[in-house]
Amino acid sequence: MSRVTEIRYVGYALPDLEAERAFYADQWKLVEVGEQDGMVYFTADGGDEHHVVRLRQAEEQRIDVIALAADSRTDVDALHEKVVASGARIIFAPKDLDALGGGYGFRFFSPDGLTFEVSSDVARRTARELVRWEGVPQKISHIVLHSPDHKALVEWFCDVLGFKVSDWLGDFMCFLRCNSAHHRIAVLPGPPCLNHVAYDMLTVDDMMVGINRLRLKGTDIRWGPGRHTAGNNTFSYFTTPAGFAVEYSSELEDVDFLTHEAKVHAPAPGIMDQWGIGVGGPQTMPHAEADKGLFQAVEV
Repeated sequence: MSRVTEIRYVGYALPDLEAERAFYADQWKLVEVGEQDGMVYFTADGGDEHHVVRLRQAEEQRIDVIALAADSRTDVDALHEKVVASGARIIFAPKDLDALGGGYGFRFFSPDGLTFEVSSDVARRTARELVRWEGVPQKISHIVLHSPDHKALVEWFCDVLGFKVSDWLGDFMCFLRCNSAHHRIAVLPGPPCLNHVAYDMLTVDDMMVGINRLRLKGTDIRWGPGRHTAGNNTFSYFTTPAGFAVEYSSELEDVDFLTHEAKVHAPAPGIMDQWGIGVGGPQTMPHAEADKGLFQAVEV
């Protein structure tokens, strides 16, 4: 069955491009791989994805696109048919993409109005073999979304894009997998928007090195360091100059995509953070607000 198999990148629009550009290069330690039509592209040095972040200057801050991967053009076409059948609005049908990295894909609005892309045949890069203690990201680990009808959105991701439920936190947070990683997308109640984007670090030591680098450069941790229960991954959350939430994570659990059985974790401080030694908490994260780009496509 055709399905989404990975996360590719997130495209952001924001008023101060240069401040965000400097943050991702100097603090977050992504690698700039090109600029086209006023958009700046960054990759994660430890992965083979062409780019994981795209930045565009705009008067109004928004998420331009969340890009997901499929394995082949045939899968892209099949997923397009399923998205159409679900009633979701199509922005453009499958075609050759002219953005940096190329590929073949289509775009659509999620039921909540965020722009998504599914693509295949995007140019790959040669991943650099990272060494412990470098403290640089390997790749995007997962994305967390808010939805006013989070249970319906979970069903939509499973029925239409082929995700599977890995775990629930109570009845309000669902963790979804599209490959052997415990989760690539998670969904929370709230106004439709992006909550945060997490990046895998090689080891927990690399996460701690990253925390220290950010602190020394003036970006304080918002929540962490800690270790979640669902997925068993470590975490540390920060915000970019524009206010978008980002996370360094490590040791995310691997599961069997087909056979893993979902569990329900009862919400409690020791479930949200098994260590319980970090600063902050969910209340210190940016307040969720409806994205300003809902059901508004951009021609990029």
